[in-house]
Amino acid sequence: MATAARQLKSPLRAQKRVSAPASTPTGPTPVRLLNGSQDARTALIAELELHLSTTTNRNGRPFQRRTINAYKYAATQLHHWMTAAGLEGDFTLVDVSVLNRYLRWYYEKHDVPKSQDGKGGYTGGTNTAQRNLRALFSYLAEEYDHPNPYLNPKLQKYATPPMGKPKTLSPEFVTDTLKATGNGRAKDFQAVRNHAIIRVLTEGLRSDELLNLRVQDLDLANGTLIVVPLKMDRNSLDGRVIPLQPKTVKALSRYLRMRAAHRRAAKDDWLWLGTRNRSRLLYQGLYAMVKKVAEDAGYDPSGISPHCFCHTWCDDLKAEGVSGEHIMTIRGWKSPAMLRRYGGDMASTRAIDAVKAVGDRY
Repeated sequence: MATAARQLKSPLRAQKRVSAPASTPTGPTPVRLLNGSQDARTALIAELELHLSTTTNRNGRPFQRRTINAYKYAATQLHHWMTAAGLEGDFTLVDVSVLNRYLRWYYEKHDVPKSQDGKGGYTGGTNTAQRNLRALFSYLAEEYDHPNPYLNPKLQKYATPPMGKPKTLSPEFVTDTLKATGNGRAKDFQAVRNHAIIRVLTEGLRSDELLNLRVQDLDLANGTLIVVPLKMDRNSLDGRVIPLQPKTVKALSRYLRMRAAHRRAAKDDWLWLGTRNRSRLLYQGLYAMVKKVAEDAGYDPSGISPHCFCHTWCDDLKAEGVSGEHIMTIRGWKSPAMLRRYGGDMASTRAIDAVKAVGDRY
């Protein structure tokens, strides 16, 4: 209640000029052959999960657990809609007309209420559902010779939503969150771990990259760590070397000393372990931690996520004059479009500062 009474500050970095407004794990379930339409669809979902768990994607890499769960969830949503609509039969009943009906229902049920005017125009959720359902119908075409509705030109496609404006955190916010986690002087495991996590987030790591770190990925003697690319195995030769700030090295060193006393330290090589002697930290815990630390520091946590630190890192380096080529190499980006995207929030401010630094030209 005390928090609600406080005036919460904005954590975001302010532009110097007014810009245009922005647009707005577990293993596979055993396959069971059951009776009835609903049971038949449930069995097909289990088949799909097992199939994805034992095959590779189009790039020849194993499907990540989060990807499998997303595809399974999309199929489960379709299953529930078919049940509510009274459609008998398994998923091979779904042709292009039925799929169009479902996607229109999904759009009206999930996307329209989220649009700013309440009348539609936002198709992010429907686009995601449509993309994730493709795995189910690809499997049905391969295993059951079911005509794939995604190959039918009559399938109504829902576009991806326009990308929102990236959020760049203010220097004051980053400094205050580091203070809120003890500023390197905390003595308990949770505060020391959270401080080290915030420090590593300021190095530009995505949440998945941070959470997938192992202890052996750290090379603190040389002030670096190795990030194994997402959707690659641990033996990949394409790991990226991330240079660390001296204070990040110090925070990680302190965390490793605290981690050694954790009950699972000898059993798990995951870098970030949970509180109360629990195993590895997962995204939900990371997301909640960033929100809580922001609130503890006196900021509005509603617009904060771990990914905001990636945009902030890019803006910081660009503002310091680090070349785009070097930024792309560290982040593992292949296209300059990513560089423009991540540095887009404060591009106007950086341009103004650069021109002002020239001084009088005549």
